[in-house]
This record gives sequence, structure tokens and C-alpha cells, in this order.
Amino acid sequence: MIILGVESSCDETAAAICSDNKILSSVVSSQVIHIEFGGVVPELASREHEKLLNSIVDKAIKEASLTLSDLEGISVTQGPGLAGTLLAGVCFSKGLAHGLNIPIIGVNHLEAHIFANFLADPELEFPFICLLVSGGHTQIWLVKDMGKYELLGSSRDDAAGEAFDKGARILGLGYPGGPAIEKLAKNGDPKAVDFPRAFYNDDTIEYSFSGLKTALLYFMDSNNDEVSKEDVSASYQQAIIDVLVKKLLQGATDKNFDVNALGFMRRNNNWDFGFRSQIRRDIPKSIFLNQSMSLRIGLRGSGNDLITGRDIDIEQNNLFMNYWSIKWATRFNPQVYEDDDLFRDSRAMVILHEAWESYEQLYSLHSFF
Repeated sequence: MIILGVESSCDETAAAICSDNKILSSVVSSQVIHIEFGGVVPELASREHEKLLNSIVDKAIKEASLTLSDLEGISVTQGPGLAGTLLAGVCFSKGLAHGLNIPIIGVNHLEAHIFANFLADPELEFPFICLLVSGGHTQIWLVKDMGKYELLGSSRDDAAGEAFDKGARILGLGYPGGPAIEKLAKNGDPKAVDFPRAFYNDDTIEYSFSGLKTALLYFMDSNNDEVSKEDVSASYQQAIIDVLVKKLLQGATDKNFDVNALGFMRRNNNWDFGFRSQIRRDIPKSIFLNQSMSLRIGLRGSGNDLITGRDIDIEQNNLFMNYWSIKWATRFNPQVYEDDDLFRDSRAMVILHEAWESYEQLYSLHSFF
């Protein structure tokens, strides 16, 4: 099945073509317009998606050596994400699917992050535990089967990714914050500053990073020149890593799982490696599925003591996950989806659905918004 995946949940416009487990093309455009603001401006992000979607999709189709008529389905991120940016991607995809008369499926991209692990390890079997760490979410999931999940723990306030971005702003490092902090942390001492680690010694499987951000703000306001930014960054980063690892292992123990394979978003290289080092100290035999976005744990006694996998490029992650979601979903209902929840409150969607009968029309009306 040849599927077009469209991603527009935040500040990256992306499209990929997948066919029978093989990625034929992947095109991503990251929005640099937000750098001067130190974070994503939703309105600007939405407008950038509107400008780029046509050209990104067109390029993905050409790089795959296909034509529009070759597409058999479209998968598009329906959430979570910014309302305006999601609407841009959904409107575009819905209009294109209608014009081509092919199925379209809205994807929960957090669920899809979980199933991106199947790209790193096609032999992956249920059940497994996934630590999902993204810009807006920090969660630990017990994945029992397709559509059967148990949330073991999450953050009660900020996500780890947000803590990195806000921390970088406090340190004056710019946006995006994760890579900026990691660059400094590489040459810093992670023990220089004893930042708080919320719930670290509690039995609860829960995260909280708002207090950590406040602690960093107060520390920098104290004008303590004795500690370098490299040391502050390394200490701040280590505080986040420590609680992520501790609660993950706690959840694994509670559910009688062994940690045996790990995967990460490659975007934050030093944090990735710092996480790996922390895990290896606790679990020497663990191995890693590079760039697969989430951490996976095998069931104790399942025989899956060691699992290997190939690398997944981070720019392709959101696109890969859409492919897997539509692949699984079409097992149950291969019809064109008309989910009211997916397209609610969208007058533009009605116009697109009725008027955009072909890609040429879609392309000529790309300034609709």
C-alpha cells in the first residue's frame, strides 16, 4: 500500500511516501522563523505550514518517482498539537484525499510515536513499555496491543522537552533549547549544581519539571559567577535525565519488565548519550535502537533479552509513525474516514471537501488561508 504521510503538529512541515514497510521519500522543512522569539509562535507556524505544504508534498512524490494517481491512502496528524497548525495539515490532506478519492486517516501522533518502534525492530512483539519523551509530553506507557494501552505515569505539569526550551531561554541560549543546552553540557560538570528532582524518592510514577525551571531561574538571578554556564547546563540536564530513568525503571519493576532495548529522538544528541550512560550504569546489558523516539522494555522471561534494530533518522520519525498507524488502522476499516472529531469546527474543511476536486485546484488555492 502506497501511503502519503503528512505532519504539521508544531513547527515542522513534513511529508513522506511509504510503500510496504519501505520509505520511498521523506521531505522536512523546519521553521527558523521562531528563533527570534525563543519559542514557537502558533500563528506564524500555521502560516508557514500553509505556504509549504504544497511544495513539500509535491517534492516527496517526485523523489519517490511516483505520481498522485499512485497514492492509495493519506495519513495526517490530527493531534495532539497546535490547533492552527493541525488544521493546516488536515485541511490540505482532506482536500487532496477527496480529490483523489482515496482513504484518509487522522493519526494521534503520540500513539504513532509508540509504533515507530516497529520500524526500528520489525520483530517487536507485545507487550512492551514505552517512555515517550517529546516537546510537549513525558509519559510512560504499557503497550499491551494495538489500541490497548495503560498509562503508568506522566508529568503533572511541564514536559521534559519544555523544560529544556524554557531552561535554555533562562540561560540565554536561544531556541530550540535542547540542542543548545546539550552543547554546553558536553563540557560541563553535571554535579556542579544540585538541582531539585521532583518525586525522585517517592513511590509514585510521576514527573514534574516546573520546580526545576524555577530553581534554575532563581539560581541564575543570584548572579553566581562561580559556576559556568557549561556546569549549570550539565547539572540541569542531569536532573532531567535522573528522574526520567528513575521513574522508568520504577514502572518497569512494578510491571515485572526488564529493560533491554532503548530508542531516542536523535535531535538531542548529548542528552541522548547522557541518558544512555545513565541506563548503562544501572543496566549494563542494555542496548539501543537509535533514533526510534521512545524507550522500549521487554517483558521479563519473554526470551527477548537482547533486541537489535536499525537507525531511524529523526527528521523522518513523524512521517514513519504515520505510515505505521495507517497500516494498522486499515486492517480494521479501509474506508475513507469521516470522523467528526477529526474535522470539527472547520468551515475551511467543508469548502475544501466540496470544491477541491483535483490536486491542480488544491495547488492553485494554496493561499486560501
